[in-house]
Amino acid sequence: MESPTCSPWASAEAARKTIPAWTRGLCLLFSLSLGYAQPTGEVRGTVVDARDGEPLARVQVQLLGTGHQVVTDSAGRFVFPVVQPGEHVLHVSTVGYRLLKRSFVLATGEIREFEVVLAPEALRQTDSVQVSAGPFDAARHDSPSQLVLAGDEAKNLASVLADDPLRAVQSLPGVTANNDFDSRFSLRGASYQHLGLYWDDILLHTPFHTVQGEPVTGGLTIFSGDALEGITLHAGAPSARFGDRTAGVLEVYSRAGSRVRTALRATASASNASLLAEGPIGRNRRGDWIASVRKSYLHYIIERVADEPTLAFGFFDSQGKVTYDLGPKHTLSLSVVDGFSGLDRTRVRPWLGVNDLMTSAYHFSLANFAWRYAPGERFLFTNRLAVLRERFDNRNPREMDLVGGHYGEYVWNASGTWLWPSRNTVDFGCSLRALRDRGYTNYYQFTPFAVRRVDEFEGSTFRAGGFVQSSWRLAAGRLRLTGGVRFDGQEATRVRAVAPQASLAVSPTRSTRLELGWGQYVQYPELRWLFSSFGSTTLLPERATHFLLGVEQALDERTRLRMELYHRWDRDVLFRPFYEPRLIDGEIFHPPPDAPLRNSTRGYARGFEIFFQRRSANKVTGWVSYAWGNARAHDREANIDFPADYDQRHTVNVYLSYRLRPSVNLSVKWLYGSGFPIPGFFRRAGGLYFLAETRNAVRLDPYQRADLRMNKAFAHHRWKLTLYGELVNLFNRRNLRFSSFNGYDPMTGRARISFDRMFPILPSVGVALDF
Repeated sequence: MESPTCSPWASAEAARKTIPAWTRGLCLLFSLSLGYAQPTGEVRGTVVDARDGEPLARVQVQLLGTGHQVVTDSAGRFVFPVVQPGEHVLHVSTVGYRLLKRSFVLATGEIREFEVVLAPEALRQTDSVQVSAGPFDAARHDSPSQLVLAGDEAKNLASVLADDPLRAVQSLPGVTANNDFDSRFSLRGASYQHLGLYWDDILLHTPFHTVQGEPVTGGLTIFSGDALEGITLHAGAPSARFGDRTAGVLEVYSRAGSRVRTALRATASASNASLLAEGPIGRNRRGDWIASVRKSYLHYIIERVADEPTLAFGFFDSQGKVTYDLGPKHTLSLSVVDGFSGLDRTRVRPWLGVNDLMTSAYHFSLANFAWRYAPGERFLFTNRLAVLRERFDNRNPREMDLVGGHYGEYVWNASGTWLWPSRNTVDFGCSLRALRDRGYTNYYQFTPFAVRRVDEFEGSTFRAGGFVQSSWRLAAGRLRLTGGVRFDGQEATRVRAVAPQASLAVSPTRSTRLELGWGQYVQYPELRWLFSSFGSTTLLPERATHFLLGVEQALDERTRLRMELYHRWDRDVLFRPFYEPRLIDGEIFHPPPDAPLRNSTRGYARGFEIFFQRRSANKVTGWVSYAWGNARAHDREANIDFPADYDQRHTVNVYLSYRLRPSVNLSVKWLYGSGFPIPGFFRRAGGLYFLAETRNAVRLDPYQRADLRMNKAFAHHRWKLTLYGELVNLFNRRNLRFSSFNGYDPMTGRARISFDRMFPILPSVGVALDF
């Protein structure tokens, strides 16, 4: 089905390549005889990508019921020169894109021409092309360092095994993630806790399926990758639009449903099964809807390949979105995300201790209502009301509480964009968040029975913020200047903060761009730290100052070479200076269990990233990147200098993908990291670990993992079936992660440290059925 048939309706170019000369002659005579016997028409056209209008080669095009079929050429063209008049159905398909069917009537002697718009499977179906400024540009241009994941990239990198969109982010240039079990990642020496995950303009708290309250576990994102519109990573000097995070921002947008037709997509793999449906609302199609559900059985695999029992949790989640146009100026939308994850170890109850985890339950809910008002072409105003809930409960083998908590937010966001002459913009907005959090941690002992409340907290606060920024385009668009300021405050600590930001982009030539960025950022402490027994409401917000220099050279329309140099100063960072055991002047220091939390640490992260990227729907697409970084910290109370917990000197991320045939796509991913420090005061001697005077002096071995993936599509006139095959850790690399510090010998100082081995070589398969 993939190659042109021996028929008079195959394109001339395809026929010359695949059909012998004598056969072409017979076909031509047959074609001429048909032409003289009965008047015919002609069908031709071009197949393009819905994102930017790029012509799509190697796409299979058919006229159903006629035997006419052809594969598009390098310019995305197809032609059926001799077609009988009457009713026909144009059938267009290729791997990674939605199946398209279009009915039409061909008159005698008519030449019918089509522009066929194919949308990637991860995006909604559309009849029009969404053209951006370029293949690498984000929807907004107000941050100097932005990396965008296209729909097919996010799907291929999400992993068949986990099918998690944040797994795709882990492969982006400069991102470090040396943990197969967790979707979270670090960025330029900063932990995930200092990165903001925004879902439809709402800052999320903990949107992960995980075992809450456990230091050693895994994590999977609660939302489905099939329902995402786009992912953008702001790696340095983010816009003033974002608040309450100091290191970077990940911006995720859910997609609307199709307004073309009702569609259904069912997927199943070795780890989970899901069902997604979408379609228009009403005969006039002024609205749309999309809904999905997902059920995991990944825990059956984890139980067999992982040593850590808290990784083997299961989950169920659902999400939906409804959008409706009240008129040309008003649009309403409501999106809901709900997820439940849990762990059940009752089958091993007899072997569990009183402080061991036996069951856990975590429930996440988010509702987001939006009203968009566009009174004209130059103004857009958006109001959002959101409710966020998180609840978890962990119990021991005697059904007694170990760890539990409840977190909630009410959020109101309002933002506007005014476009004034020469494409200059003014953006402004404000937000109000009502937060509350409570939780506890218990420790049990027997003979005699006693319960010790290790930690307990409960509190609430209001956080208010606002921003204003403006962008100017000068010198015929070769100079872009953005400046803004953000204002934030919190009721519980009564601390107000002002954070300015500015960036400059200069294009001395049409193919070269120079970007400079600077900004200050503020992150308020979590409520659990403010109201904890070892915290205080006097804690200050953490602060950071970013400096960024980026140079980008376009090699052609779809290929670029980019380098970024960055420097980030961190101060007032939260740290417990005397919480960890260590050696001080050769003597073992035994820390108190209630060592206080302080704003006592400051430090820096500096380095550079360089990557080569090509984005094309036809040829090889992907990137090759290298990042060097150095992140260090100094604690003034303990008077210690040490590498940051997520300091990794060398990181290599490679992703390459190629559509070999209309029905086959092959992709490969390779990640390398030189290794994170083992957090704590340790030294290694003869394969054993001992307490030391220096923190983070011992590192994990380098992390290295290569994954190979192949997608194979089978197209039918009513449905499309896609098989996914993946080989995780192709070279069976033995990668370890730090699991826990299990205590030390008070006499010898020998430390007991646990490590988990991550995925061995592991095959995985999946299937998706589209109707």
